[in-house]
Amino acid sequence: MKKILLVDDEPNNLQLLKQILKEHYQLIFATSGEKALSVVVEHGPDLVLLDIMMPGMSGYEVCEKLKANPSTTNIPVIFVTAMSEVEDEARGFDAGAVDYIQKPVSGAIVLRRVQTHLSLVRAKELDDNQRAAIFMLGEAGHYNDTDTGEHIWRMSAYARAIAEAAGWDHDIAERLELAAPMHDTGKIGIPDEILKAPRKLTPEEWQIMKTHSEIGSRILSMSRNPIFSLAAEVALYHHEKWDGSGYPKGLSGEDIPESARIVAIADVFDALTMKRPYKEAWPLEKAFATIKQDAGTHFDQQLVNLFIDIQSKILQIKEEWDAKEIL
Repeated sequence: MKKILLVDDEPNNLQLLKQILKEHYQLIFATSGEKALSVVVEHGPDLVLLDIMMPGMSGYEVCEKLKANPSTTNIPVIFVTAMSEVEDEARGFDAGAVDYIQKPVSGAIVLRRVQTHLSLVRAKELDDNQRAAIFMLGEAGHYNDTDTGEHIWRMSAYARAIAEAAGWDHDIAERLELAAPMHDTGKIGIPDEILKAPRKLTPEEWQIMKTHSEIGSRILSMSRNPIFSLAAEVALYHHEKWDGSGYPKGLSGEDIPESARIVAIADVFDALTMKRPYKEAWPLEKAFATIKQDAGTHFDQQLVNLFIDIQSKILQIKEEWDAKEIL
């Protein structure tokens, strides 16, 4: 059961809120700002309903202190107050509150506002968990590889930039940025002696290596989440080539999903410009020239044109991620 801290110097106000919320939540009480801060540390409530006008420390001060503390900054605070001026509300939001409920309170409004903000907290928790899963799967795909961790995040930023240049909706382009890091998840199914072979692979070994795209797609298809569904598509098709000479399906042209065509450009460009144990990073001019040269054979010509058009954006992304890698 979610815990809610009720803070008010008037016992009658606390009693009223208790009657409204007691059937739905575990309640904790404080009659002053100072007491509220200690209770938060001790009990870790999921939400705070906070009066503003109290002797000693005001609700504004309490809220500001909660938001200034990294351990409590994410706890939503709703002010419950008789103060109704616009300036009062503005000051409350500036202090870090997420909402305002005016006294005298309505039971239905209190319940609905509390439910709404706890739902938002839950949604953020789910989003954070989803991003953690993406991070782990992205890293897993390169755990035994020679790629650096920055590669998958840098190339995914390239992919988003290309998608936006191609007219993708902002939210869908962001989804591709989250899906792209998982493109090589299937490499966790490739034996080390093949994945780490310090030589050219035999034809038989190469056939095994190529199965990583299908392995990754099968793993990622286990989720119906839109990001993982898109990641499964990218994992399966990012080694297809415009002229049909790629794998695993030998698709050509626009039969290859656009998501995979975008990631193919981003992935190859980043691989070329990244230093690896067996090669130096290519000069940027040579890398751009190679992508342009392979348009119409390996890559989608129109997408390559867009990639060249946003060259300055690509270089900006590279500089930002290179700086992170140094740190």
